[in-house]
Amino acid sequence: MDLAADRTLILAFLLSILFLYLGVKTFWRRGHLPPGPTPLPLLGNVLDIKGGNIVNFLMKIREKYGDVFTIYLGSRPVVVVNGYNAVKEVYVDRADDFLARGDIATFDTTYQNYGVAFTSDVDRWRELRRFSLSTMRDFGLGKKDIEDCIVEESQCLVTELKKTKGSFLNPKQFFHKVSGNIIFSIIFGHRHDYENAELLDVVNTISETFYVVCSVWGQVFEMFPRIMTFIPGKHQTILSNMQKLMQYVRKRVEKNKETLDLNNPRDYVDAFLIKMEKDKNNPKTEYNLKNLVTSTLQIVFAGLETTSTTMIYSLLIFMKSPDVLGKVCEEIDRIIGRDRSPKMQDRSQMPFTDAVIHEMQRFIDLIPMGVARKTTRDVEFRGYYLPKHTNIFPMITTVLKDPACFPYPNEFNPKNFLDDNGKFKKNDGFMALAAGKRNCMGEALARMEIFLLVVTILQNFILKPELPIEDLDLRPEVSGLGSLPKPYKMAFIPR
Repeated sequence: MDLAADRTLILAFLLSILFLYLGVKTFWRRGHLPPGPTPLPLLGNVLDIKGGNIVNFLMKIREKYGDVFTIYLGSRPVVVVNGYNAVKEVYVDRADDFLARGDIATFDTTYQNYGVAFTSDVDRWRELRRFSLSTMRDFGLGKKDIEDCIVEESQCLVTELKKTKGSFLNPKQFFHKVSGNIIFSIIFGHRHDYENAELLDVVNTISETFYVVCSVWGQVFEMFPRIMTFIPGKHQTILSNMQKLMQYVRKRVEKNKETLDLNNPRDYVDAFLIKMEKDKNNPKTEYNLKNLVTSTLQIVFAGLETTSTTMIYSLLIFMKSPDVLGKVCEEIDRIIGRDRSPKMQDRSQMPFTDAVIHEMQRFIDLIPMGVARKTTRDVEFRGYYLPKHTNIFPMITTVLKDPACFPYPNEFNPKNFLDDNGKFKKNDGFMALAAGKRNCMGEALARMEIFLLVVTILQNFILKPELPIEDLDLRPEVSGLGSLPKPYKMAFIPR
């Protein structure tokens, strides 16, 4: 046997030992976790995911293994939790056991465990969330100040849409700008003109990044982050764009520093800088530049993408459902008319519109897999043992489509939120943006934006699709961390 053959034999032997070790290790870990499809060493269950649609894959696995099962993203085990009762147990009933943020490689590579939304450090999260909520309330969140800001921004949008003169266009460009300006007003203290280069650059970069994160490229990166970091592909856009956004926020922070008045904070960034100054002698403080930059970007990213995507999807649903659209317009005309802007207090008198907006959020299913959690200690859960730091996918999609909660789980139907008398009916299964202690900080802001924007648009315009109604496709273009609609064109015809 020659030297080359010896080397090949030795290499094959070593690889066999490695795969055997990894296989034994994987199956040993599986013995402590819920059952699930058999993973391959290193690859996990990646070959089982057909067509890059991880949500569909998980739904099929549920049919075989039930509401709690384990899959492997590469070599990383993830416990998948389905249905209202089980997800509520994670989010609400046993919230402290599942309070840590799970691994999300597409963002963790940049955030590195800092910031209010993506840290797995529960103490850090508690401190930054308390500060962030308090500060955003100081700058109008949940108050009439922010309502007035949204109404003003809605009227700016109406002005811009009228300039299109009924031409067919992709509405995405407008609603990203609107959402961007509203969150900019809270975080940075001001809005931009719609053609401002800075606003356009930020909203386009965030939109592009979230799309790739949700696509098959983002899903593969999530499974094999260490390898994919060095392999070319669209997933590299995530890494470069996130660095670009971080640099943008750093520049905004430096700009605030130059004109900072310690006694007169203008926005979220100012408030954080003032807190940093007060805590500068505390070596354990969470108020440092890394947490400021990452928290700011996380709030801007989530605040912009959540509302804009919901609005873009909602317009498509309205055009696909003209009967529902007609009833909403009739209620708007009857309660508000067309001569004044809507107010949040109008919502209580508009049960059908309120039900439709809730149903749209349910049907859109924006974050189908939830945002990953981790166990904070060794946990016994539904007869299984979950070690500390086990990753959890609380499948929000299975809550929003749970027939025990919604009589029409798989279709768009406002009756899911109406009682027999046509009054709005709350539903505990409505977890569009999670629930419990670690729910979305901006959920109240998003609901306010969506209501005021929807009503303002329908007050002023007739929605006209470019395609025949029967050709409008409500299925998402990509469905991973988020569900995003297929691109479409429509016209806004002044009423």
